[in-house]
Amino acid sequence: MSRRKTERQLNLVICLLSTRRHLTAQEIRQTVHGYAEAETESAFKRMFERDKRELRDSGIPVQVGTGDAISGEEGYRISRSDYELPEIELLPDEALVLGLAARAWRHASLGEAAANALFKLRSAGVPVDSEAAPGLTPAMRTDEPSFGPVWQAVRDRRPISFGYRKPGQTETETREIEPWGIVNLRGHWYVVGHDRLRGARRVFRLGRVRGEVTVLRDGPDIVIPEGVDLRSVVAGQRAEPERTAVLRVRTDSAHALRRSALRVVPGERDGSGVGWDTLTYPYADTPDLVRRTASFGSCAVVVEPVEAREAAAAHLAAVAEAGPATVAVPDGSGAVEDSGAPARGPRSADQLRRLLMLVPYALGRDVRVPEVARHFGLSEKQVVADLSLLWMCGLPGYTPGDLIDVDLDAARETGEIIIGNADTLAQPLRLTADEAASLVVGLSLLEALPEAEGLEVGALKRVSEKLRAAAGAALGSLADSVQVRLEGDEQVAQTQRRCADALESGQRLHLRYLSGYLDQVTERDVDPMGLVVQDGYPFLEGYCHLRRDVRLFRLDRVLELTVLPYAAQVPEGVGRRDLSGGVLQRSDRDAEVVLDLEPTARWVTEDYVCESVAELPGGRIRATLRTPAPAWVVRLALHLGPQGRVVAPEALAEEVRAEARRALEHYRAPQTSAELVETTSSPE
Repeated sequence: MSRRKTERQLNLVICLLSTRRHLTAQEIRQTVHGYAEAETESAFKRMFERDKRELRDSGIPVQVGTGDAISGEEGYRISRSDYELPEIELLPDEALVLGLAARAWRHASLGEAAANALFKLRSAGVPVDSEAAPGLTPAMRTDEPSFGPVWQAVRDRRPISFGYRKPGQTETETREIEPWGIVNLRGHWYVVGHDRLRGARRVFRLGRVRGEVTVLRDGPDIVIPEGVDLRSVVAGQRAEPERTAVLRVRTDSAHALRRSALRVVPGERDGSGVGWDTLTYPYADTPDLVRRTASFGSCAVVVEPVEAREAAAAHLAAVAEAGPATVAVPDGSGAVEDSGAPARGPRSADQLRRLLMLVPYALGRDVRVPEVARHFGLSEKQVVADLSLLWMCGLPGYTPGDLIDVDLDAARETGEIIIGNADTLAQPLRLTADEAASLVVGLSLLEALPEAEGLEVGALKRVSEKLRAAAGAALGSLADSVQVRLEGDEQVAQTQRRCADALESGQRLHLRYLSGYLDQVTERDVDPMGLVVQDGYPFLEGYCHLRRDVRLFRLDRVLELTVLPYAAQVPEGVGRRDLSGGVLQRSDRDAEVVLDLEPTARWVTEDYVCESVAELPGGRIRATLRTPAPAWVVRLALHLGPQGRVVAPEALAEEVRAEARRALEHYRAPQTSAELVETTSSPE
């Protein structure tokens, strides 16, 4: 936005706020500084219409009424009751949870909306602290490029059209849906709605949307059916286990299978304590059972049913017999796959809205340039430039007594922001739908956490009601159309509560922890530093004495937790991690791995961060990713079976084939536990 355009629109806001009657377009043209540059009537009309539209898009309610009683010509004004943020009084516990709710979106696309909502509330004198309760860090991520336009369509009640590629398909299908809402489940965002082309309710994962999401502006607003439980609709997409299998797993291995088993029967052990245990394992789909078991290589075997055992053997044989892959990408197929969505530009605030928030915030407060720069992500030089623009705006007449008074010398020399003669803009602008919804959804996330017991559930409900009242019609049903579903059993919730208690009391913890990369359990002494909840998964953040560094431990992988009877002692100078890039921390030391994936294995590029994704003939793709644990890729490749293979490094590809051969031997050997011990040697 150009400086002159911002100045003109700000003058227009001040003019329409200060008038007691509706002003006609011609009165505005003659009165508001900036419109004189329109040389013709048609140029003025285009400029004025564009300004009105942009003001409304920013949440500024430009009203239309009768401007000239004789001619009946339309006029315009801004009603203060619609413009100004209503008075909100928050109790200390309500202010605490509101700050936490805003923190949930800090590193996501709605982070700006949540931060601006807090800025407005502080301008109104509401004591909100976004850094309160530093022990808990709720976090949502919105990495999918389609999230923004789908959110807007849900907000505006408009149908959308997009390209969609289902798992296993190479071609993109066009879908046209009436979106009812969006749900986050297990770290992924889904849109729920009525598929017009199929004539039925459907659920679409946003990470599988290809191409630009088109919002259909023609026609009436969509109507959401009453009683639809969005979270249950999305959760219902997952098949429930209906059958059971018998598996054999090596001692102290296949821990993920053990945790999901209905029954574990210890088997015989040899002299060194090595043996095999028998698991009764629930499953809904034979291919999924095969993949899960195969990922543990020679440490897990399907015994029954027979068809699953035969399928597992065929799956492993395809891996063992696969030859080395060529590394070169065929000509014309090396381009990085493009989702087709428009690239998201740098995150920056709109200058007009910045100024409308800054004036009420700075009036009567000790505000400094660095503070404003940090909030809006600007340089201090840009903040001073904003202030100099503000200095040129004011009431029609634009004499020194009409203009806003800004002490630019103080801003440049000491960083102090001193603003006067700005009574017209003294009250903060009402919360927009996005701003209010980001906080209400953040509150619903907090309410689902075990820590909500300590946060006072009553405060969560009270502040949600106050926000809805303050946002008014702007919020509509948007907050109820964006939901987060947290899944976890009581054991994980209990572990989370015990971690929160240890954090509050300052005690060290001892964990038996299952690695997220390796099928390995380690003993850890951890000094807790905080709790992180990202995309529904709870993590303990703490100083790990085994690794001598800060680590994040996913609580559903904590097998045992003991609160030790002595105080935690985090080394001096050690701080919490910067999670702006997510929980997964990548390093230049990570190994680079190249995978060739069949169309049915495209989910790998959706579930894992890839350095690049290139198209290959036949709908296949080549994905390059980095990992600190190459052994994890062995498990991934065994899971994929014939649907994927390691291309590079070749040594890792050979290890995958060798482990598949070792696992395949179990399917050619007798099935009793004693004979399995005799015919199997532990892999290095």
